[in-house]
Amino acid sequence: MTDTDVKVVYQRPIGLTDVTTHYCPGCTHGVAHRLIAEVLEEMGELRNTIGVAPVGCAVFAYNYFDFDFVEAAHGRAPAMATGIKRTLPDRLVFTYQGDGDLASMGMGETVAAAARGEQITIFFINNTNYGMTGGQMAPTTLPGQKTSSSPLGRDVETQGYPIRTAEMLATLDGASYVVRRSLHDARSIRNAKRAIRTAFEIQKAGLGFSMVEFLSICPTNWGLNAPKSREWLKDHMLPYYPVGDFKVSEEAERVMKEVR
Repeated sequence: MTDTDVKVVYQRPIGLTDVTTHYCPGCTHGVAHRLIAEVLEEMGELRNTIGVAPVGCAVFAYNYFDFDFVEAAHGRAPAMATGIKRTLPDRLVFTYQGDGDLASMGMGETVAAAARGEQITIFFINNTNYGMTGGQMAPTTLPGQKTSSSPLGRDVETQGYPIRTAEMLATLDGASYVVRRSLHDARSIRNAKRAIRTAFEIQKAGLGFSMVEFLSICPTNWGLNAPKSREWLKDHMLPYYPVGDFKVSEEAERVMKEVR
């Protein structure tokens, strides 16, 4: 067999740089990165896109995506994305945020952007803890879940209940497309990719605010290996954070059918 006989069927998307990742082994941030890059490449929008990086595990996201990126202060990515999109309305603009950045520090920014119907897309990584700073309890930490700051497990009597961000944002009139997907197995990953494409197509059509939440594993802070982390997500996260479509406007429904 010669080199000319080899057919390449799978390779690094051109929207990702060839650098060594800083993410922990098994972390599904890398899966989400690849899906976003693949979708933008397939849409032909790589050079027309601007991403906004968060503070948290994905703080260095701009090192991995090979297109325009900016860094926002903690929780302020939706506000920065709003300014960019209003200034450059022909660009695709998205934020990439974890549960600490979005559901804690940035919840006000996120709710306000959705309520105004800003023409931006948010990709929200939910791994139920503050991953970068040592695995502390986050707004998404499950009842009874142990973290470095809740060693006995989250007590809802004193610490409240986890926030179901997608369900909450779906109640806002300015939101056009709000869904939750998971990254724990191949079928879920394929569905997640379709949701990314739909969210970007909705933004291109000027239909309003869109957000895709991804359930993600965190082997390091959960104290599990990657296979057991996937099982933990399936057994514990999915019952509390079910995947589904929580807000799909009439116009977004049409786009969604076209993507399928």
